[in-house]
Order: sequence, then structure tokens, then C-alpha cells
Amino acid sequence: MVDNGNLYAQFKKYFPVDLEQVLLVDTNLRRVTYAEADQTSARIANSLRAHGALPGDRITVQVEKSTENLFLYLACLRAGFVYHPLNTAYTASELKFFLGNAEPSIVICVPDAVATLESILSMASLKALLTLDEDGSGSLMDGAAEAQADFEIQHCEGSDMAALLYSSGTTGQPKGIVLSHNNLRENAQTLKDLWGFSDSDRLLHMLPIYHVHGLFVGLGCVLMSGASMVWHSRFNDQAAVDALPSCTVMMGVPTYYTRLLGNPEFGAACCSNMRLFISGSAPLLAETFAEFQTRTGHTILERYGMTETGMNTSNPLVGERRGGTVGLALPGVSVRVVGDTGADLAIGEIGNLQVQGPNVFSGYWRLPEKTAEDFTSDGYFDTGDKGTIDAEGYVSIVGREKDMVITGGLNVYPKEIELVIDELPGVKESAVIGVAHADFGETVVAVIIKAGEHAPTATEVIAHCRTQLANFKIPKRVEIIDALPRNAMGKVQKNLLRQRFS
Repeated sequence: MVDNGNLYAQFKKYFPVDLEQVLLVDTNLRRVTYAEADQTSARIANSLRAHGALPGDRITVQVEKSTENLFLYLACLRAGFVYHPLNTAYTASELKFFLGNAEPSIVICVPDAVATLESILSMASLKALLTLDEDGSGSLMDGAAEAQADFEIQHCEGSDMAALLYSSGTTGQPKGIVLSHNNLRENAQTLKDLWGFSDSDRLLHMLPIYHVHGLFVGLGCVLMSGASMVWHSRFNDQAAVDALPSCTVMMGVPTYYTRLLGNPEFGAACCSNMRLFISGSAPLLAETFAEFQTRTGHTILERYGMTETGMNTSNPLVGERRGGTVGLALPGVSVRVVGDTGADLAIGEIGNLQVQGPNVFSGYWRLPEKTAEDFTSDGYFDTGDKGTIDAEGYVSIVGREKDMVITGGLNVYPKEIELVIDELPGVKESAVIGVAHADFGETVVAVIIKAGEHAPTATEVIAHCRTQLANFKIPKRVEIIDALPRNAMGKVQKNLLRQRFS
């Protein structure tokens, strides 16, 4: 029985007895102890409370990855605030929706973004607009420096909301995903046990922390085991090669592994201390899986998850890790494949992948109709992915019902980009697809039907997209054709476009 459902209270049970043990070492060789993380997160929690934040309030965070950003996340957990991270690449038009929908009481941003945020925020309902720069400076930490270094952990029910993350849909309308303290705790505990994390592990952490992978999976495994991290603000293959000899585990998106393989210094020697490489957030190409195994002697462990669910499946720590699959259902998680009528399909048949378990979110923020639509009557979440399950229980993802593109581990929803492109004079219609890319997994391609004699050039389309979309969403190619292929129901056959332009 969990006495306090607050995730921070659960993390703290696994902190080392000696809090002077190192939690992380950053790129500047700064050594941060568990004691510093505990005390500084307490100071931030006290400071945010002094600004008027109350348990349940959303704290929107659009800052670069830093040690202080980690402290801020921990502060929000322990105070019962709702952590709401946003990618720093989002533009003003994107931010306007997120902020209007989440209605945060406090927003924390990089200093350069203050003017933009002031122009789109409803300042009347905002309790504070604070800054945090990548070097740890800013008004957030100035205020925290004056606050007390102790803070009683807020009592939370396990079902209370811990984080709010947004994932766009096929309509282009982003959806707020409500993640509870229990969702995050259950998943972190399961992964820590399944992947064998202990206090002797050191994780190479190069992932962003506005995303489930770096924020909940990476940090959850470390904090649930009293382990440590080598902490980098972003991925760099040479920095990874240099850091690996002092680490035992690495988590990354497939792009990280393809770039490591492109570095001539990467090989078995720098991996001699490593026990585990984990890949996720996008499909790992079979050739990457095989080449990595040949070069290093290590077999990458691939797993499958979503923002709505955390992790659902994983190849085993001990046992066969099958390339091209995302492994077996996690303990306590049920995974099934059903047909369009909802009936279970036979082993090996392709169908709609559905999951159920304590990791699965409770619903979308303020969208009860959409929540009801995406959950079955017996409580399974429809992932929108197409998959198969073999006789041994290994799951393979074979496609995405919703045509989502995953580029460099980040989700791109075609409809959102299509709406932006369709605004342009000379565009009759557009279709955005993902095509295979050796480095990013997939790259974004826009296919356009022109209206009349004149159509915008590829350069003009890309320039227009840059004014409204984050960098990772911008098409890398623009193709102009006479007509989009459609089926008998008039639906654009994006599979045919992918074949044509792959």
C-alpha cells in the first residue's frame, strides 16, 4: 500500500543513504549530489508556492535542458504541481493553443521568449512569468536562492495528475494527456526491475526532458534505483563516445545509434563497461540493429511506448532480443491485436494494437468525448498503431493507423502541417507523409496539388512552414503533382505516396 502517492515520495525511498552520493555529472564536470537535488528542488517548490502556485496548478516549462530544469521537475512533483513541459522549438502560434488550453498558473521560459509569451498569455490569470536559461541563471533560480531548503512533500493520491503532455491528433488539434503519479510510478518501477537498474548503474542521458523518453523513462529508472547519470544537454556522437567508458547504460532514439555507427572511434573498446543499450521513440532499422551488434558485441534492446502510456512492451534483458520487434508486454500490462470490429485476431495477423495497465493514462485533458472514443468498453486504450503478436508474445509494429511521422524520435502529425501549407495561395490541397531516412528514421515530405497555373515553390513552402511550425515538423522535401491518389471512399492513399516518394 502506497502511503503517499506523490511520485517524489516514492523516488526518495530509493535515494542513497548517503545523500552526498553523486546523482549526475554534467558536461562541465559539475558533480551534483542527491543532497543538492533534494535541497534545490525544495527551494524551487517554496519559491513557486510563494508566487501563489497551489497543488494541481499547471506549471508550464519551455526551457532548454539543464540541471536546474531537472530540479524544477522534481520541485513540481514534490509540491503537487502539474509539470507541463513544452519543446523549445514551438512557435508563438503553437504556444498560444497550449497555454490557452492548459491554463497554467506559472510559466517558465528562456529569457529570449519573454516578450513572445507576454504577447499571447492571459496575464490576468497568470501568477508569475519566470525565466530559466540553459546555464541555470534566471529569475526562477534567483527566487529559489532566497527560499528555504526544506519542503514537506505534498500528500497526493496516486490518481492525482503529475504531468500534462500534449500530443497532436490527425485533426491537427493537440490533445492534453493527463499522467498521474501512479502512472509514472508503476512504469518506472517496472522498467527499473525489468532492465536491472541498481545503484551501481550510470546512465548516459543525452535525451531531451520535454519528452516521455528522457523525462519519465530515463529519470524514472535512475531515481527509482539510486543510480547516477552523465548528463548532456543534447546528443553529440563524439561526446557519447568519450562518455561511454564511464557509463553502464545508454538510452537513445535510433538516430543516436546510426550516428554512433558513423563515428570511426565507436566500437567495442569504448563499450567495454556498458551493460545495456536501449532504443525507442521510433522504429530501429534492421541494418542498424545488425551493424551495432557486429561492431560492439552488444544487442540493442528495443521497446515500445507512447506519451499516453509510458512503456508497454520491451525486449528482454535476459533472453532473445529480436530485431524488428518491440518485445513482450511488460509485467502487469495487457497487449492485444484486434480487427476493426473489435474482435481478437489470430496469432500473426495484423490489426489494431490496444493496451491496458496501470501505466495507461486516465484520459485527455478536458476532452471526455475523445477519451471515450479512444478507450474500449472493457478498458483498453486504442493506440492507433497497427501491429502483430507472434506465438511467443513478441510484438511488432507494422504501421500507424493515423499516419503519424516519427522523425528523430519526435512525433509529427501530418494534418497540422497540411493545414499550414493549405493556407498558401496556389495550393489546392496537400498531403504530408513520412519516408524512410537512415539517420532520422523518417523524414517529412509534403506533396502538393497546385490551384490554377501557379503554385508556390518548395523554398516558399518551407519558408512559410518555418513561420508557424517547430523545426522538426518542417518538410525536408516538397513534391508537386497533378492529383492525390484516393480510394473508393475518397480517402487519400498515403501508402501509395510513400511508395512513390520513398
